[in-house]
Amino acid sequence: MTSRETDRSDAQPDYVQRNRVAWDRFAPDYVEAGRRNWAASEPTWGIFSVAEATVGMLPDELTGKATIELGCGTAYVSAWLARRGARPVGIDNSPAQLATARQLQREFDLSFPLHLGNAERTPFPDQSFDLVISEYGASIWCDPYAWIPEAARLLRPGGALRFLTNGTLLMLCTSDDPDLPVSERLERPYFGLHRFDWADDGSSEFHLGYGEWIRLLRANGFEIEDLVEIQPPPEATTSYPFVTIEWARRWPCEQVWKARKR
Repeated sequence: MTSRETDRSDAQPDYVQRNRVAWDRFAPDYVEAGRRNWAASEPTWGIFSVAEATVGMLPDELTGKATIELGCGTAYVSAWLARRGARPVGIDNSPAQLATARQLQREFDLSFPLHLGNAERTPFPDQSFDLVISEYGASIWCDPYAWIPEAARLLRPGGALRFLTNGTLLMLCTSDDPDLPVSERLERPYFGLHRFDWADDGSSEFHLGYGEWIRLLRANGFEIEDLVEIQPPPEATTSYPFVTIEWARRWPCEQVWKARKR
């Protein structure tokens, strides 16, 4: 496959366009972070850059594996996969983010297909991939009731699904006021978690409770292998002001789901 645009913007949910506009606006702020991650010799994950040895996002054997990153952004995860012998493909909703990804492909002399489109409705055939992966891509910006079935469709039997998203507890303690950091009290109901429309930047996120994630994954043919609730090391730092290291050391601000298609 070669790089091409496969955008199907007709009859898309409203949040797809909301998030495209938002991420085209955010994209310049992520160029340098993308470059640092492309240059990194070892993967680190999430807002506190926790080491792969701790998180375990990547399967042990990637040589020759067909992989797809849903919501690839600047595509550094796919770059990490390529360097481990995988055959990655990336898809993202933001033309500006993909422009950065292509720029970084040229800078680092590493090429793989990149596609413009909604990760809930990809153009790829059934059972095309051995690994579906997302770090704050589809895992947060797409509706899980749409992208999880799509991930199941794309995976071959025995294929792996790995995704990192905000911790459920963090979202329960997050205020609607963007200027307030995550608190030590519950700010919203647990039951009914789903879509979050942020008034300050116009974006839409999606978050579920633990039981709902389990039922959704199992209903789409996945066996859950692990749920890693990330605790950053004491010396970790982040450029994101909404959560402090003190909070993240006490409660999980991020979680990684690992599942396998039956």
